[in-house]
Amino acid sequence: MHHTPSGLFVPGPSRRTLLRGIGGAAALGAAVPLLSACGDSDSGTDAKTVTLGSNSSDAVPKKAFAEIYAAFTKKTGIKVDVNTKDHNTFQEQINSYLQGTPDDVFTWFAGYRMQFFAGKGLASPIDDVWQKIGSNFPDAMKQLSKGADGKYYFVPLYTYPWAMFYRKSVFKEHGYEVPTTWAQFIALCKQMQKDGLVPIAFGDKDAWPALGTFDQINFRTNGYDFHVELMAGKASWTDAKVRATFDNWAEILPYHQEGSTGRTWQDAAQTLVSKKAGMYLLGTFVGQQFTNATDLADLDFFAFPEIDPSYGQDTVEAPTDGFMLSKSPKNKAGSVQLLEFLGTPEAEQIYLKADPNVVAASTTADTSSYSALQKKAYEMISGAKNLTQFMDRDSRPDFTSTVMQPALQKFIRDPKGIDSLLSSIERQKKTIFASS
Repeated sequence: MHHTPSGLFVPGPSRRTLLRGIGGAAALGAAVPLLSACGDSDSGTDAKTVTLGSNSSDAVPKKAFAEIYAAFTKKTGIKVDVNTKDHNTFQEQINSYLQGTPDDVFTWFAGYRMQFFAGKGLASPIDDVWQKIGSNFPDAMKQLSKGADGKYYFVPLYTYPWAMFYRKSVFKEHGYEVPTTWAQFIALCKQMQKDGLVPIAFGDKDAWPALGTFDQINFRTNGYDFHVELMAGKASWTDAKVRATFDNWAEILPYHQEGSTGRTWQDAAQTLVSKKAGMYLLGTFVGQQFTNATDLADLDFFAFPEIDPSYGQDTVEAPTDGFMLSKSPKNKAGSVQLLEFLGTPEAEQIYLKADPNVVAASTTADTSSYSALQKKAYEMISGAKNLTQFMDRDSRPDFTSTVMQPALQKFIRDPKGIDSLLSSIERQKKTIFASS
């Protein structure tokens, strides 16, 4: 995959595969073939080896992780036996993998995705690790790493925010100012339309970008707590609060690029590159489409505007990747040492040097080599009061893929039928969340 100098995007395939809406509890290599990798040697019983199941199959992150493990081995003498599976396969089979004889440590995602396995007893709590690494992370990141029982189950490594992207030269040329409130945002959309621009670039062909739009409008309208309850299947989709979110979305939908359900996110990004669109809501991986260094230097972003002053702009959507400890690791002591190392600024720096497309999850990592965009992304995340992940990580992946993706596409095509759509979502949600 070719990387641009910006280094502020998650490589396309990994982000999209995450979002393709993997079934059930999403998952990792089938138990048998997966384990043959470590089963051939007696590494499982060797105190000098930790086995690690990884979903980092893309070349850049794979190499970056390998460099972290090499540094850990050099430091401790403990070997890391890595078992990498294709990103999609990993997610599709993780449930059966964790119920079988999994590797000691495995790569996964913060928030609900982690809590799902912690709640099922398929992961070990790592409070002892957090006693060592806790001071490296902001409170919002600590929150993302805890199970429903209040114990820690996750060590975060890197993250990136979702925000409204724009080109500085376009704003300068037209005298636009960055909007911080809903009224300013709508006024700006109207002005852009008058000036012959598409106010908001939009491509929802793969059905996941709309999930990000919903998230922003919902937590700005109803706050973080309600958003998390809704994602966890606890709040009702027929609640007047959810209706308010869709009413707000319907208000700005006319300013979104038309024909979005037939357009990929990359093609939508190209309208921002070519200055035909004024703004674009996406993760920082949008930088991948800015292949010219001058264009890339012109790219900037701002937080999604405030809708309700009582919630302001204090929630940031920042999908976060990291590590978990399996339910009965063969080498627990070595695994704990590895997790402690993964929670250090040193490990993050090694990773970011090899994969400069994301930002560190810790607040103690060295950011001196960051680009201006990376610095801004880092500040936005570390300054957030609350962090969410992304709908497919904050909720059940099967619900997201089978219910929410088609429902939001339907809404985009016909914003008038909101009530019946919400009743249908709620009905399906009850069925899915009732199943284990």
